[in-house]
Amino acid sequence: MQGKQDKRELQAAQSAKGALSAQSRKEDQALKELPSKEWANPTPAGLVALAVACACFFAVLTGRVETSALPLVGCWLLGGFVVQLIVGLLDLKERNHAGGNTFLFFSAFFMLVGGISMLLKYQAILEGAPLDARIDGYAWCVLAGVLLLWTPAFLKKFTLLSVVVLLLDIALPIVALTDLALIPAELSHVAGWALLAAGVCAVYLCSALVVNQAFGRTVYPVIGTPRT
Repeated sequence: MQGKQDKRELQAAQSAKGALSAQSRKEDQALKELPSKEWANPTPAGLVALAVACACFFAVLTGRVETSALPLVGCWLLGGFVVQLIVGLLDLKERNHAGGNTFLFFSAFFMLVGGISMLLKYQAILEGAPLDARIDGYAWCVLAGVLLLWTPAFLKKFTLLSVVVLLLDIALPIVALTDLALIPAELSHVAGWALLAAGVCAVYLCSALVVNQAFGRTVYPVIGTPRT
């Protein structure tokens, strides 16, 4: 009699365990079906900011705008700082080391410092105050050197972003050396055109990322993927 009782209790325990296991599987499946709360890829916004900055620098370096445009250029760069700072932090959160760190230092120096520098230079011109801009050349040498040394990280898998980085590798050293007055100022036109090309590539790449993601298929063909 005791044996039958024990058997019934064992069967009841097994039945309860099976029910709990089934319920647990249902809950796990329900969690998997919930919409993902992950952040979307912020790279397109960062590329838009980069393209705007490249267009502005192209206009300045090739003499297509007058000195009076400098404050407006500064404003556009400060706007780009906000975007690229956010993009850099989100990329780092997603462990995109190369892209995140690059956007982060670009937001600080290419955008924030560049924007403030434009405003200060214009103010100095108006007041006739002395301003030794060669210091910018020393800083640009560091930025150019860092980007050159980081470039292999963007070439590990060749993408359109790799092309953007290579074009920046051409432009930044020229900007640095012209600021230091080590090469003729006329060569700044080369940097300007390289930046324009980088901006065009950035515009196409960010558009491909957004549109292809929206349709879930390739609408705008693009080489590889910008994630590194």
